[in-house]
Amino acid sequence: MKPIRLLSGFMTVGFWTLASRVLGVVREIFILAYIGPGPVMDAFVAAFRLPNMFRRFFAEGAFNAAFVPIFSKKYEGEEDPLGFARDALNGLAFVLLVISALAMVFMPALVWATAGGFAQDARFDLTVGYGRIIFPYILFISLAALFSGALNAVGYFAAAAAAPVMLNIMVIGAMLIGASMGGDVIEWLVWTVPLAGIVQLALVWIAAERAGISVRPGRPRLTPDMKRLVRVAVPAALAGGVMQINLLVGQQVASQFEKAVGWLYAADRLYQLPLGVVGIAVGIVLLPDLSRRLKSQDDAGARHAFSRAGEMALALTIPAAVALVVIPLPMVSVLFERGATSRADSLAISMAVAIYGLGLPAFVLQKVLQPLFFAREDTRTPFRYALWSLAVNAVLAIGLAPVLGWIAPAIATTAAGWAMVILLVFGGRRLGDTARFDDRFRRRIWRIIGASLVMGAILYGTFLALEPFLNMNYWRYPTLLLLLSVGIVSYGVAGQVMGAFRLADFRTAMRRNRRKDPDS
Repeated sequence: MKPIRLLSGFMTVGFWTLASRVLGVVREIFILAYIGPGPVMDAFVAAFRLPNMFRRFFAEGAFNAAFVPIFSKKYEGEEDPLGFARDALNGLAFVLLVISALAMVFMPALVWATAGGFAQDARFDLTVGYGRIIFPYILFISLAALFSGALNAVGYFAAAAAAPVMLNIMVIGAMLIGASMGGDVIEWLVWTVPLAGIVQLALVWIAAERAGISVRPGRPRLTPDMKRLVRVAVPAALAGGVMQINLLVGQQVASQFEKAVGWLYAADRLYQLPLGVVGIAVGIVLLPDLSRRLKSQDDAGARHAFSRAGEMALALTIPAAVALVVIPLPMVSVLFERGATSRADSLAISMAVAIYGLGLPAFVLQKVLQPLFFAREDTRTPFRYALWSLAVNAVLAIGLAPVLGWIAPAIATTAAGWAMVILLVFGGRRLGDTARFDDRFRRRIWRIIGASLVMGAILYGTFLALEPFLNMNYWRYPTLLLLLSVGIVSYGVAGQVMGAFRLADFRTAMRRNRRKDPDS
């Protein structure tokens, strides 16, 4: 039985997720340069969010929260995991085909429900048109998520983590070709999205075949295992639905303000970079590892894996959050301010980046804490907590909008994220010691915070010294790179001196992983 190597798995997923998120930022640079904040970008963002919303609702969120633990336990116990995966694939494909057909017919109603502020102007018809082209992406990317979950469960992380890179590569290439041919860049952009979904599905399907996970489509069957899957998935789907409602509440509020949807989307891309690299990577690796350890009654190993995942996640996330709060404008202006994006747009986007930065540790901690429940096939508890998070988000987003305007959704998102973490922490106590961070984590977390604050002070001082160069065309990129390098080095030095982490820990873990599996 192939063991799951937590650190090397995290590094693999983290590397490919970093590549995907960096390319995602490059994608937004081109979108903001060629299209820019305004009606067309607002329409694209709202249309692109529709399949992604349903994907997180049905696939990466609800479905995988139920599928991965059950598949992992069947794989660990050699209880016909491939038969279960086949039935899950057929059931998911059937549901997705029905949803896609309904969405294509009722796209105007979907747009009205998710971006009601567009109804009074040209953005509405644009979003409906783009939505009908983009929405089939959900079918391919959701099936790809199933194969990715199966690969992750058996300890193969590379192909599943690399697949999202294809979307960004293809979209960037399409925009460059469209611009060079003098065509309408937005048309190239929207038509490329579903094609990229097909490529992603093909990539993980082939990887699964090579890993020995041979699954073929067929007629859906309601077996006892599928009933169990549905029983676990429905509360997770409701929880995922609550989280998506949070996003929709924010988009509904933002749609009432000119350019706000585009501003918040651009800010979202920046904070999603560390969130994706750290939080999603840790969550992807941690869930199957916890599931298999609990199946084998390895409570000590489960607590160690949980604590090290939390320690690693926060050691990388807290300094990233400090950087987003301290120097958001240099990052936004250097990356996005060109072409159709003005200085006023940069100022607005940077304000949202700083607010999202305050919530970044909470968003990552959710990825660490939720597997505690999902690994035990408990999706109902996170659903209840998500309802409270929804209430916090809705009250703040709607209540603050008349006073603070378009920035209210960002504030609400951050506050709701911390509310969810508090509920998960206190709710996890009933799960016993395996759901509690160990002494090493409690010692190091304060040192991580201290080292991050030292880095923030040095970073801000360096920014003040280098600010003139950030406004010079030819010096902007090397100056931003130097600024970020100063932050990384200062955090590394402060972290070592204060004992926040030890590089030897990583070297020891990597040597241990290589001894367990020479191919690692």
